[in-house]
Amino acid sequence: MIIEYTRHARRRMKWRKISEAEIELATYSPDDLEPSEKNRINAYKKIKDKILKVTYQKHDDRIQIITALWKGE
Repeated sequence: MIIEYTRHARRRMKWRKISEAEIELATYSPDDLEPSEKNRINAYKKIKDKILKVTYQKHDDRIQIITALWKGE
């Protein structure tokens, strides 16, 4: 699957120092998943001592990253 990032997601990643590799890890190999509003999915992944939350939507052959944040911020 192809991963696409919204402009909002790119800005949040830059401000929160979240890499594309960390987003891919949370998206492809999450520790936990939960449904969200508007047919979105929240993926959670523990990375070092923090938990990364990635919100995304699936569209046929691609995944659109909506936003990302470190839990507890």
